[in-house]
Amino acid sequence: MLRFILHKLALIVPTIIGITIASFAFIRLLPGDPILAMAGQHGIKPERYEVLRVQYGFDLPIWEQYFRYVGNILQGDFGVSLSTKRPVLTEFFTLFPATVELALFAMLIAVLLGIPAGIFSAIKRGSWLDQIIMGVALTGYSMPIFWWGLLLIIFFSGYLGWTPVSGRIALQFFFDRVTGFMLIDSLLAGKPDAFVSAIRHLILPSIVLGTIPLAVIARQTRSAMLEVLGEDYVRTAKAKGLSPNRVIGLHAFRNALIPVVTTIGLQIGLLMAGAILTETIFSWPGIGKWMIDSISKRDYVSVQSGLLLIALIVMAVNLIVDVLYAVINPRVRVQ
Repeated sequence: MLRFILHKLALIVPTIIGITIASFAFIRLLPGDPILAMAGQHGIKPERYEVLRVQYGFDLPIWEQYFRYVGNILQGDFGVSLSTKRPVLTEFFTLFPATVELALFAMLIAVLLGIPAGIFSAIKRGSWLDQIIMGVALTGYSMPIFWWGLLLIIFFSGYLGWTPVSGRIALQFFFDRVTGFMLIDSLLAGKPDAFVSAIRHLILPSIVLGTIPLAVIARQTRSAMLEVLGEDYVRTAKAKGLSPNRVIGLHAFRNALIPVVTTIGLQIGLLMAGAILTETIFSWPGIGKWMIDSISKRDYVSVQSGLLLIALIVMAVNLIVDVLYAVINPRVRVQ
């Protein structure tokens, strides 16, 4: 197992190098000047402009800027935001709980609905129920997030008035943010009304963000279940007279769970990508909205360090999934 983990860690190193190059180059390929963006509408004097260029190192050759950036990262220094003048790590981990809370609820919806939908679709293969479930899954996978989000806002928030349009909680609630997770902090503060408000604010963003993972999990569960249901040991269990629920739950689903677990882990990266659009649509104060704001302000430091931090978290989650997969299926370690 240790050799397996070390092998996976070795593969991460070139990936990190590639991400540093991509994140460094991405923001610099966009039109605009970070110094002029900092100055805003009031403009800036030429002499002050040159002073700031030297101060932030933009006067150096591009390769020297990159190696200085990598050197700072290796020392644990992710830089200071050009727009807010706060350390990037502080901003990132202040906003990160909001994104995690949203992603967890989105994944919870995807798993609780996607796995049963896939199982029922496999059991009723070829039936009208199978066609409806897979048709809905395909529609959910194909639907653009921004269009789906606006549609839900118009109907549930605008027409019915059931859910809030944006934000994490109603403005009238004030309490200490101990953990950064709104649901936990509202309970710790003894404010059940604030907890309900936080839940109501979570519903629409979670549905929007969880739609694509739900569709993927449902289709993967159906595919894995169909493969397992055709195995000899399942037919043997049926021949022994075991109840259908026991055959499906004990024999079929447990063995079909391995690729499903892998699929769930891989969806973490998609959730982080989808969170950028979802948080922007719902004005959700998380990492995704922070990244969009940083790009619009040409905040080089926040963008390149933020992308690297997100990538590191996604790779860590994928590594954990790989290890769990190897624990569940020892043949992976041998291969």
